[in-house]
Amino acid sequence: MYHHVNSDRCSNDLEMLDKHLEYISQNFTSVFPTFDKLPKNPICLVFDDGYYDFYKFIYPLLKRYNLKALLGVVPSVTLDKCNFDDATRLNIEHNHLFENYKKGTFCTYEELATMRDSGLVEIASHSYSHTNLVENDVDLEKELKTSKEILEKKLNIKVESFVFPFGKYDKKVLDETKKHYNYAFRIGNGINKDFHGIGGTIYRIDGDFLTSPSDIFSFKSMLKFRFKSFIKSIT
Repeated sequence: MYHHVNSDRCSNDLEMLDKHLEYISQNFTSVFPTFDKLPKNPICLVFDDGYYDFYKFIYPLLKRYNLKALLGVVPSVTLDKCNFDDATRLNIEHNHLFENYKKGTFCTYEELATMRDSGLVEIASHSYSHTNLVENDVDLEKELKTSKEILEKKLNIKVESFVFPFGKYDKKVLDETKKHYNYAFRIGNGINKDFHGIGGTIYRIDGDFLTSPSDIFSFKSMLKFRFKSFIKSIT
C-alpha cells in the first residue's frame, strides 16, 4: 500500500521508491488481483487515491521496471483533462489536495486511459468521494456502485477491485462491497496467500515512509506480518 512520491505526508522520496521498485522487480512478480494463476513470489502493488504524482513519477518507474500496479481512483475528484502546469499540480500539501482537485491534483481520465493502455495499471474504485463508509448517512450505493459505474463508463473497463477509504469498513459495508466487487482491499499489515484474503478482505503492507528499499521484506518484518495474518485468520 502506497500513496505519494515527494509529498509532505504518506509518501516516499523518489530516489527511495525507485530503489524499492527496482528491488521488487528483481525479487517478485507483480500481479493484478484478476490474474488467473499466481506465479512464484507474487506481489500486488496498490496505490491509493490516484494523485497526479502517480502519473508523473510512479508510472515511469513501473515502465522502467516492467511492474504492474493497482490504482485506487476517486471519481468525484477526477477531471477529464487538466491544463495546469506541474508546479501547480504537485506543490499542494497532502491535506489540501482534495479541496484543490480542480487544479488537477489527481490523475485525469485522459492520463488514466494512457496508463490503462500500457497494461501496467489496473483501475480500482476508492469510493465515489473518499468518505468514511461506516459513518452515519453515507450513501453506500453512490460510494460503491456509482463509483464503479462511472469508472467503467469513462475508461471502458471492468472494475473488479475496491479499496476502502481510510481502511474503514464493517460487516454491512463489506457485504455491500461484495455485491459489486470481487476484491476488497484494506489496511492491515498482513500477508495473504491468495486474493481471497482473510475474512473477505485483502490485507496490505504499508509501504509509505520506507527506511530502505527492502526493509518491509526483512525477516523480522515478514514474521510480524505473517503472525498478524495468522491471528486474524482464527479470530
